[in-house]
Amino acid sequence: MKVFVTGVGGQLGYDVMNELIKRGHEAVGTDILDNVPQDFEYIKLDITDKDAVAEVISDVKPDAVIHCAAWTAVDAAEDEENQTKVFAINAEGPRNIAQACKAMDCKMIQISTDYVFDGQGTEPWQPDCKDYAPLSVYGKSKLEGELAVAETLEKYYIVRIAWVFGVNGKNFIKTMLNVGKKYPEVRVVSDQIGTPTYTYDLARLLVDMAETDKYGYYHATNEGGYISWYDFTCEIFRQAGYTTKVTPVTTEEYGLSKAARPYNSRLDKSKLQENGFEPLPAWQDALGRYLKEIEY
Repeated sequence: MKVFVTGVGGQLGYDVMNELIKRGHEAVGTDILDNVPQDFEYIKLDITDKDAVAEVISDVKPDAVIHCAAWTAVDAAEDEENQTKVFAINAEGPRNIAQACKAMDCKMIQISTDYVFDGQGTEPWQPDCKDYAPLSVYGKSKLEGELAVAETLEKYYIVRIAWVFGVNGKNFIKTMLNVGKKYPEVRVVSDQIGTPTYTYDLARLLVDMAETDKYGYYHATNEGGYISWYDFTCEIFRQAGYTTKVTPVTTEEYGLSKAARPYNSRLDKSKLQENGFEPLPAWQDALGRYLKEIEY
């Protein structure tokens, strides 16, 4: 199978490329960067350039495209000077790729987010729920990207994830380890509930999906139960051997964020097993493996 992967300079794209290569698939990576320090075929591409996207995908002739590239700076997306770019990357980018996939009759996996929902209530969000009400510019842009793919293609997967961490790039765990090393106490939000997603584990699932034709909407985070950011931090410090005090605070008490965050990021993942896909391991196990992989 030949797979074209976008965003290979980021956390997820990096792991997806490695997973494809490990399984013996032909993988071609792309990003907007001049070069990516990895040993695979790489093409520089701006996904907001419709003609360039069409030309590259036509040349590559992939069986599947796994679209990992995105604007993920949630707070910076709220700044007026960034919003045109955010929608170009997160909405028009997926549309351009979907149109190119349609022309080549190849399948597409679009990565999305819990931010497409309003985050209210306590019930887990179902993958086929259409009660969209994003609270942030980032959420709105990702929803437009989802809809563009679903409206353009028949052979698509939309995979919503949350609380992502991986080796390649910034994430909550790295931030907490740095802060916990410097200060005797950290204040962490305790009223936003969800489950983390380790990109190494997610990459395995995405390649599993690409090898099938079980199309549709899915939710994919690690197993291990729903937690708060406070709970997550406590476990990070416990596994890392930190003695830093963790103090729970409400979102309101914490302040600071420009973008509204969903309180309820619980994603129902039962559809994965119903369709024969292996769930991701428990987040506690994923955290342990991740800490061994990074230097902190």
